[in-house]
Amino acid sequence: MFAEFSVLEIVLTGLLFMWAGFVRSGLGFGGAALGLPFMLFIYDQPLYWLPIIGAHLLFFTSLTLRTRLNNVNWQYLKSSLFYIIPPALIGVFGLVNLPNLWIVTFIYSITLLYAVMWLFNKSIHSDNKWIDKALLIFGGYVAGTSLTGAPLMVAVYVRNVNQSQLRNTLFVLWFILVGIKMTTFAALGVDLNVLTAIVLLPVAAVGHFIGLKTHDKILRNDVLFKRVIGAMLVVVSGLALWNLY
Repeated sequence: MFAEFSVLEIVLTGLLFMWAGFVRSGLGFGGAALGLPFMLFIYDQPLYWLPIIGAHLLFFTSLTLRTRLNNVNWQYLKSSLFYIIPPALIGVFGLVNLPNLWIVTFIYSITLLYAVMWLFNKSIHSDNKWIDKALLIFGGYVAGTSLTGAPLMVAVYVRNVNQSQLRNTLFVLWFILVGIKMTTFAALGVDLNVLTAIVLLPVAAVGHFIGLKTHDKILRNDVLFKRVIGAMLVVVSGLALWNLY
């Protein structure tokens, strides 16, 4: 069930899924982007982790959205999906067919980019529609490949969706993208690791509910939070890329 993990690796896996749940609900995005790089240190197979992360995301976003669908910017969501879904599908097929080394290198390279920007308090932003479209397209591809495209797409959504609707709209977007990804995995015969996902659900739930309770506090300390995480990810991604090559 845990790919012959040691006891220590199983404990660390539980802590990382608690962390991913916390980030996902606390920030409204980034559970995979801030969790997957650490998970790959334990077991360097993205196709093992991504179905588990996807199953949890579907479960927890459903819980969060069940009473909040009336506070979603459906108009912008529908228009943006036109640019996001096609490259996301290309990314999923790339994930399944490209060499594992390429995918792991891509994930850590993207993570290092995010980490450096957060560490130095820089942000991805857009000020015109053409940049919006480019970020949505590339973000969709990254999401399809590794579920770590959130920061790219969030940069566009922040400019086009009211703050009061932002988190809920993003949750619907993640639900749609992960639903497509999981369906494609199933159609291509990828092991969804359902039992492992169920076993890890309680620890992820702890992180999820802590994130919900601390969401406002995290947003008030957004810069500090991202700088600390950015520093950690610079070290992790740098070491990973060094070891790979």
